[in-house]
Amino acid sequence: MGKKLNFIFGAFVGAAAGAVAGIMLAPRAGAESRAMAADAMNDAWDTAVDSYERGSQVITSKVSDAAAASGISADELREKVDAARARMDQLRSSLSDAVANASAQVVDVVNTVSDQVASMADAAEDANGTAAEAVKVEVVDEDTAE
Repeated sequence: MGKKLNFIFGAFVGAAAGAVAGIMLAPRAGAESRAMAADAMNDAWDTAVDSYERGSQVITSKVSDAAAASGISADELREKVDAARARMDQLRSSLSDAVANASAQVVDVVNTVSDQVASMADAAEDANGTAAEAVKVEVVDEDTAE
């Protein structure tokens, strides 16, 4: 706890010393420094706005040139994008159906194998008169396991 207080006290003393040194060593008055900083920020802002506008004009002209060259209007492009989205939805649906069918087939095969193993174990027990080694096949459905 004492180390934290010492650190906080040291931070305050350092901040105060920095403020005093800044005031004492400043080459010009505060109002003049603020005006210079504001001018620099305004110049930077104006440069950024000009760059944005030039870039925007270049991109707009390139896009319109490309659209004109390909003969595709914005509405046609939108229609093609919508058609592609519809196709993706169809593919997603068919893939989901295929996965569900494959999952059902796997469960059926595992159940069949489990039944065959159980019947073989029963047959081995009947033939030897002793119980066969324990064989257990278990199907875990993810939906019911959660």
